[in-house]
Amino acid sequence: MMQTMMNVLVAAVVAAGGQAVDVRPELEEIVAGDGATAALARVSDGGRTWSGAVGVRDIERGGRPSPDGHFRIGSVTKTFVATVVLQLVDEGKVRLDDPVEAHLPGLVPGGEQITVRRLLNHTSHLYDYMSEPGYSTNRWRGDARFRSYRPHELLKVAFAGKLPDDGKWHYSNTNYVVLGLLVEKLTGNPYGEEVTRRILRPLGLRHTVVPGDRSGLPSPHAKGYEPLPDLVDATRMNPSLDWAAGEMISTAADLERFMSALLGGRLISRASLQAMRTTVETGAGFGYGLGLQAYPLPCGTVWGHSGELIGYLTFAFRSDSGKSLTLSINPSTRNPSTAEVMEIAVKVFCGPAS
Repeated sequence: MMQTMMNVLVAAVVAAGGQAVDVRPELEEIVAGDGATAALARVSDGGRTWSGAVGVRDIERGGRPSPDGHFRIGSVTKTFVATVVLQLVDEGKVRLDDPVEAHLPGLVPGGEQITVRRLLNHTSHLYDYMSEPGYSTNRWRGDARFRSYRPHELLKVAFAGKLPDDGKWHYSNTNYVVLGLLVEKLTGNPYGEEVTRRILRPLGLRHTVVPGDRSGLPSPHAKGYEPLPDLVDATRMNPSLDWAAGEMISTAADLERFMSALLGGRLISRASLQAMRTTVETGAGFGYGLGLQAYPLPCGTVWGHSGELIGYLTFAFRSDSGKSLTLSINPSTRNPSTAEVMEIAVKVFCGPAS
């Protein structure tokens, strides 16, 4: 169904007459259709880059959002954490097929059977603590959104739940909380320090942060909202409930640089990158590797990750040809549809070369 839809979309783009790297019309359509209060995008193809933003920075005070604005990247954090884990694999500190019990004894029920690889690609069958009421940062939590959480609190909630024995792939934020603790055990440092030391500083990602208990975003940024049913400002929140599964903040330029470095082989070995790009079937419209999503388009596969955290949606994609799309959307009274997002991806990646 998704493939058929994307074939129709690419046909429409090609018929329209040439590749357009400017995706402002599509962003404006999403805003006009109440899919966003603000949206920004960055598109790169070789030496050419387009960036732009539409909508309003603040629905009460107005103001134009900045294409260089900061935003919560949600689960794109997982790609940073997975990269650190694979660097540790390259250094011989852990193996992908090591059971988690070997490194974190007594932490995970059934940890003798759950490998590091299975945590990374969400085949561990660990229950997602965010499925429990009040434990998801994708939903409004009132004053509780400023509460501070610790990883072991989140795991206690996770390990009290069970998934059905259905043999299906299950995305679970619990996996990356365990991986964050694994990084800390292997390095002796907070996982955020390792992300900073190994990725952010070497790549010069000066606008990417691991916020911890800090509730605000650096400026500039567009505000994030939640419909209750009127739009309520959800920008400020303590993201420790997401921790290593989704707390980070970045910009479009920084995410583009990170994905280009990672998928270009500058951060991990060739063998680790191949393992990272080895996907399992999810039934969700994408394959999942080791902290990477693979989206099939009519013109080939794009790699990256999507993220959601209340008020913010993120998509960071790159093709093997070097084209990239980074997209941040602040949802309005609805979330943008898959069709709207994929129309932009098809336009960027599948349009004919100019």
